Amino acid sequence: MHRRNLIKGFIALGACPICAQAARAADTHWGYDGQEGPEHWADLGSSNFVCSGGTQQSPIDIADAVRADIPDIAIGWHEGGGTMVNNGHTIQINMPEGSTLRRGDHVYELLQFHFHAPSEHHVDGSAFPMEAHFVHKDTRSGALGVLGVFLKPGRANESFADLAAAFPAQKGEKVEIADIDPNGLLPASLAYWTYEGSLTTPPCTENVDWMLAMEPVEVDEADIKRFTALYPMNARPVRAPNRRFILSLG
Repeated sequence: MHRRNLIKGFIALGACPICAQAARAADTHWGYDGQEGPEHWADLGSSNFVCSGGTQQSPIDIADAVRADIPDIAIGWHEGGGTMVNNGHTIQINMPEGSTLRRGDHVYELLQFHFHAPSEHHVDGSAFPMEAHFVHKDTRSGALGVLGVFLKPGRANESFADLAAAFPAQKGEKVEIADIDPNGLLPASLAYWTYEGSLTTPPCTENVDWMLAMEPVEVDEADIKRFTALYPMNARPVRAPNRRFILSLG
């Protein structure tokens, strides 16, 4: 999930107890295969210990969810400019301040969103072609709230198509985007699953409130291929649920 640019954003915003640890992890070379792959992340640095030693790791397979009286999600994202960067692990769009997600008495500020292929979370044992992660920070506690949205081939999606057309091809390359509307990547329904988990990249810190939209969003298959041409596989395998409750609103 979050990367070096997100960490810089945390430091600027303050109130982030994991920033120093996360910054060290970001400086460690890691990837998705071989000796730098997910099963070896904990061996790459002491700050990554929880990647193997944690008990609330993400992603997981969404199965046997419990219907519960959980708060609705209210989105207050604003259209505007931002920076899209190829950070060597994904394509990430860093957002300006002001966009929020509310759930109950929690208010989260949108920091960035990025993509994984295939989806990191599974649903009843099956993955989707892609998953978007909208990364937020709780304005009071500093904990993270991530909204995951599954992407599947279908009708063209204008918001995703505009981004895909400008994906920076080289690691470290940045593109300034004058007009980003993240709302275009939301499904019609915000029914969702939720559980307590972790970052899906080093240092795998377990401070994430996960919210996963049940309804996938259709995007043009050609635009999916524009992403997978750069990152054909950047998904951490599912982790053990370890008796965690997966709650659903639907």
